[in-house]
Amino acid sequence: MLQLSLDPDSALPLADQIVIGIRTRIEDRVLRPGMRLPPIRDFAERHTVSRYTVVEAYDRLVAMGYVRSRRGSGFYVEGRPAPAIGTAARGELAQTFDNAGLLHRSLDEGSDRLKVGLGWLPPEWHDEAGVRRHLRTLARQPRAKVTSYGSAQGYGPLREQLRVKLAESDIPASADQIVLTNGATHALDIVVRHLLKPGDCVFVDDPGSWNLFANLRLFGVNLVGVPRHVHGPDPATLAALLEEHHPKAFFTQSVLQNPTACDLAPANAFRILQLAEKHDFVVVEDDTYSDFHPGQPTRLATLDQLRRVIYVGSFSHTLSGNLRVGFLACQPDLAASFADVKIVTCLCTSEFAEQLVYQMLTEGHYRKYVERLRVRLLDATAKTLRMLERSGFTVFSEPAGGMFVWAKARGLHDAARLAGQAASEAIMLAPGHVFRPQMQPTPYLRFNVAYAQDPRLERFLDRAADRPESPSGDSEVAP
Repeated sequence: MLQLSLDPDSALPLADQIVIGIRTRIEDRVLRPGMRLPPIRDFAERHTVSRYTVVEAYDRLVAMGYVRSRRGSGFYVEGRPAPAIGTAARGELAQTFDNAGLLHRSLDEGSDRLKVGLGWLPPEWHDEAGVRRHLRTLARQPRAKVTSYGSAQGYGPLREQLRVKLAESDIPASADQIVLTNGATHALDIVVRHLLKPGDCVFVDDPGSWNLFANLRLFGVNLVGVPRHVHGPDPATLAALLEEHHPKAFFTQSVLQNPTACDLAPANAFRILQLAEKHDFVVVEDDTYSDFHPGQPTRLATLDQLRRVIYVGSFSHTLSGNLRVGFLACQPDLAASFADVKIVTCLCTSEFAEQLVYQMLTEGHYRKYVERLRVRLLDATAKTLRMLERSGFTVFSEPAGGMFVWAKARGLHDAARLAGQAASEAIMLAPGHVFRPQMQPTPYLRFNVAYAQDPRLERFLDRAADRPESPSGDSEVAP
């Protein structure tokens, strides 16, 4: 008989407790392949939880590949075979390419689609004229590497300039501790390739970066979500999860986190670093959106001084998605290893693009441009918040800056159906389940404020606000 110890007063949701409990027993071979799990009704009555909670937990175990559902028979243990090198585990590959489908739609340049769910700014928000001007200036200079390869760690003067930039946030790093990459996604991929192997466990923000989740699944890594609250990852839940799991790394964002747009509180930051030290795991801090922040937010790399934190940054969201210039900052030995991985997997990055970014940083263009961009984003955010309030949405937390608002509609159980209805009207929304490690249902959506001023969005949301609830808890949108 399966009997789990569930704590209704825990900060960890009951569904998460059930998933962790059953998954642990499968991994420990207490529950063996082919064994039948208790029927949903019996489990719910025995553990005094709702049937919906059990359904959610079982469905997540199926998606993760631990359990198989047999129509009319029940749920059976599938086991957890070790994935082949470089492949995702059963049940996770489909989720990986579900997310890749979203990225395909994001990159589709169809002119009629309103892309409120995008993770980057519209091209017209960037200073294209400024980029072109600096591009022409650089192309005329003899030092510009137009046809030759770059170096292993990246353009030296830019790494030196990044040392200065990081020092402004009290993050100490020599130029030798910095490796330039093809954007933040490439930087994170290098970290995954070096630190992890298939079957390893990592902690991630829940909700968090869906393309990171897809990459981790593709590599066969097991994801465990740490609930994300207004002040960052919940330390109490993190501590509880560490009693069940032994992660190699915790991937998180401290500043203007994607998708919640919240900042990490100092007390939470200190506790996370204490737990990382106690349980010996690396913290990978993705600071992709921090240049949009108007203040001086808390960063884990500042508190840790790059002892246990690997810091990731990028200029793709601010300057240009086509430049693809990002970087890693870490301990010197790790930086050398990351440079080796970079050489093996892509040889080098574009030194011409790196020289262009260097020129825009050192001539003051970047700082002035980002200041203007912050003001514009704050204005768009204020307008988006008012629009969402008129449309019956509740905001998770009012952002301090950046391009995202994380909000839910009144009475909505799963935002995926709403996003599907919006797609039929050529509106691309970002439903919250794609930002969750196991793609669990959620009523939240991520709105990009740079696209949210289009009147088509408010008209659609106003119609959606009058939809009746379906018996399953999903929402019906009026045609």
